[in-house]
Amino acid sequence: MSLHPHDQAALDHLNAANVPSFEQMGLEQARQAIRDTKSLAGIPEEIAHIEEMNIPSVVENLPLRIYTPKRHAPFPIVVFVHGGGWIGGDLDAVDVPLRSLANRSGCIIISIDYPLAPEYPFPTPVESVYLATQWIINHAATLGGDPKQVAISGDSSGGNLAAAVILMARDRKEFSLAAQLLICPVIDCSFETISYQAFGQGYLLTQSAMQWFWQLYLGDVAAANNPYASPLKASTLAGLPPAFIITAEYDPLRDEGEAYAAQLGRAEVTVFTKRFDGMMHGFYQMGAIMDAGQVWIDDAVKFLKKILIR
Repeated sequence: MSLHPHDQAALDHLNAANVPSFEQMGLEQARQAIRDTKSLAGIPEEIAHIEEMNIPSVVENLPLRIYTPKRHAPFPIVVFVHGGGWIGGDLDAVDVPLRSLANRSGCIIISIDYPLAPEYPFPTPVESVYLATQWIINHAATLGGDPKQVAISGDSSGGNLAAAVILMARDRKEFSLAAQLLICPVIDCSFETISYQAFGQGYLLTQSAMQWFWQLYLGDVAAANNPYASPLKASTLAGLPPAFIITAEYDPLRDEGEAYAAQLGRAEVTVFTKRFDGMMHGFYQMGAIMDAGQVWIDDAVKFLKKILIR
């Protein structure tokens, strides 16, 4: 399928304006560019209740934003980890889709604002998300949620952190999660896939940008083989909770996400997948300009209702 017209129009606009790739911008400009993507998400929906709080974490207090819909407690909970190449993104960047996800699913959605690289390289971000998830489960009842019905989700590099936390929870046995929802996730520090070869240049998220993100996140190249950095390198995925993995046709990350889904299936984990044809990376935050930016939320709700919502 050809690239969606709205994606093509966005690319044409960026090319006409000579907007550089992320790695050419430098850190602060790249962070601002990531923040600016929230303008494509649309108008925020009203929601019954939003609360912000800080909780103890690895290096400093970690901000949470809690979206509670109209429904009777206890709610299922979805912990959400934003993307941004591990170097950018914040709670506001994912505010619009998370309001919609909470309203449509009837779940409490808890958005985590973790420490960013390169100031805090691996493993600090993933350890921070792990501790925040543990805190959320331990305090689920106080938050109006069900500690036995907690899923974790994330987009792009946030999907990487979510997948890693799932592995850590299985390995450390300090808490358990009921499901994982990964949206165009970064799953492996490797650039040898067909999708990287086909779409690693000219489709918003480039191979050179991803190499820069990985370099800033890992610091130590040897960490690339750690499964908590590259979940696809885990020796086994057995014993993980059900998963829904969303990919995009024109995304260089497409093949690693689909390879992870296949590996989960071979490990006898229940897994659902959907490739959004004609889409490039980031479509899930473009609900204001394309239908797919809303459709993925409906698909996520269907998955959550199968696994979490009784």
